[in-house]
Amino acid sequence: MSESSGSALQPGRPSRQPAVHPENLSLDSSCFSSPPVNFLQELPSYRSIARRRTTVHSRDKQSGTLLKPTDSYSSQLEDRIAENLSSHSLRNYALNISEKRRLRDIQETQMKYLSEWDQWKRYSSKSWKRFLEKAREMTTHLELWREDIRSIEGKFGTGIQSYFSFLRFLVLLNLVIFLIIFMLVLLPVLLTKYKITNSSFVLIPFKDMDKQCTVYPVSSSGLIYFYSYIIDLLSGTGFLEETSLFYGHYTIDGVKFQNFTYDLPLAYLLSTIASLALSLLWIVKRSVEGFKINLIRSEEHFQSYCNKIFAGWDFCITNRSMADLKHSSLRYELREIDKMVFGENLFILYLPSIVITLANFITPMIFAKIIRYEDYSPGFEIRLTILRCVFMRLATICVLVFTLGSKITSCDDDTCDLCGYNQKLYPCWETQVGQEMYKLMIFDFIIILAVTLFVDFPRKLLVTYCSSCKLIQCWGQQEFAIPDNVLGIVYGQTICWIGAFFSPLLPAIATLKFIIIFYVKEWSLLYTCRPSPRPFRASNSNFFFLLVLLIGLCLAIIPLTISISRIPSSKACGPFTNFNTTWEVIPKTVSTFPSSLQSFIHGVTSEAFAVPFFMIICLIMFYFIALAGAHKRVVIQLREQLSLESRDKCYLIQKLTEAQRDMRN
Repeated sequence: MSESSGSALQPGRPSRQPAVHPENLSLDSSCFSSPPVNFLQELPSYRSIARRRTTVHSRDKQSGTLLKPTDSYSSQLEDRIAENLSSHSLRNYALNISEKRRLRDIQETQMKYLSEWDQWKRYSSKSWKRFLEKAREMTTHLELWREDIRSIEGKFGTGIQSYFSFLRFLVLLNLVIFLIIFMLVLLPVLLTKYKITNSSFVLIPFKDMDKQCTVYPVSSSGLIYFYSYIIDLLSGTGFLEETSLFYGHYTIDGVKFQNFTYDLPLAYLLSTIASLALSLLWIVKRSVEGFKINLIRSEEHFQSYCNKIFAGWDFCITNRSMADLKHSSLRYELREIDKMVFGENLFILYLPSIVITLANFITPMIFAKIIRYEDYSPGFEIRLTILRCVFMRLATICVLVFTLGSKITSCDDDTCDLCGYNQKLYPCWETQVGQEMYKLMIFDFIIILAVTLFVDFPRKLLVTYCSSCKLIQCWGQQEFAIPDNVLGIVYGQTICWIGAFFSPLLPAIATLKFIIIFYVKEWSLLYTCRPSPRPFRASNSNFFFLLVLLIGLCLAIIPLTISISRIPSSKACGPFTNFNTTWEVIPKTVSTFPSSLQSFIHGVTSEAFAVPFFMIICLIMFYFIALAGAHKRVVIQLREQLSLESRDKCYLIQKLTEAQRDMRN
């Protein structure tokens, strides 16, 4: 090792070498030799830094701050370099193998002068970091559909890959929601029902109420035709109505184990609250990650324009069709800079679902025609169309739910006065709302399969084998419409959130549905679709998809909150027959707590706590807004540094050219 490099890296020794960052550290002696001062001072980056240092120096001088001597500063810099070398992995440094080996030798030499406690801490931190890296590598291999999504990304781009990643996220979310409901509601019932544990059911205590409110007609047994099973399977009635799929099946007050009694009504309500809270936190977390990526990757219009004009072409393209696709893709991106009986019964049962599906099918086409005359940029067109269709789809669900709610709570006779709801039409209204959500999910799934099998695939065959027909060629091979497909799964997820309270097994059905949709859409993409000439940036797509999903979650919480807190619970079925509303189980449970804990809970839920809490949340929000602005300024400064580096390179090339010209002369 050269003497200069050894002296530069030993901590505590004064050095007069120029300051270098540890990321750019090199152990060659040429890197530590002082270049001509006049030449360095002519660099554009040096002039910019000198102007900033002059400003800082004058400001420090006015405030009375004394500058440190050069030797002290150099020693501090060397200490910082040595500390960086010991705290960071050598993989983070842009050095060749020989230099990394020398740095490793330096680290081992420094370890000898440390105490045993410091040596143990350093070795343990290294071992922990290695363990975390290996664990991270293992988890990536266990990722669901990892190879399939990578293959889709390589063939069709990051925009379509973001759709399938979004679909994978919804599969995992519904699986976790189902596990929460299963652990809190289904598992204690199954353990007792099948005598797995020494436990027994606690029946709902009798409450003095009108017998008319407790009448719940059960489907008659006897000779049942085969088509009746199909109707029941598709509509959730008949034999499915009496299973654990729906709310009305859970007619017990709790499960008594050896040492405690499990409160099933409280667990039923808490499972719904926990599922919605988990969904909210998970979506917000992923949205924040997407927002950070958008903040870092946001480009200025001129910079983006130059990147696409001068560096946008892929010179590895040799196919004519792929070249045309790349041309159209670049044109699209540049436009965003320029503008900123059996059948009758089934039909009646499915009539609301059919109307909603037809509305969801027709309105996107109308919106797509309207937006062509509104003169928006292509990127904004897509987002506005998605938002319009999302609100249309979710509004149809909300209209259905609120229509059911108005029918449940209104009646012509005195039944509403006796029971609090229309007991004649809806003896177990929670189960019937769950059946409507079940039918919406099943019908939506059938429509997706039917469109793929009977529209997309025949269209591909016609375009491939009937090339002589001009009408079919004008129709053309279809593109994978990301907005429509995203709307479909957001719509299905919103149905799942609304129906999870009324049909506890609906998240399991949604999980299975999304898994099948993943393979169906992958097959449709690979064999019936062509790449879209309009690219989608994955970072923007992920953030926007989660934003739309968050809108769906907020709209799902509204009818659920009204159903739980305002509408009287059914007196003929379910675990809340002894409560006026479902929410009453919470105050009843709180009343069993110790008095000190009750006082604490009442204080937390009072207005005196809510107002300061809201103010603190606002302050935290303002802090993060300011932090985001600071990060934005850092990104701008880094871009300025990159610009200065490019100007330095141009200046150096100019000087080299002049030197070569002088040598020739």
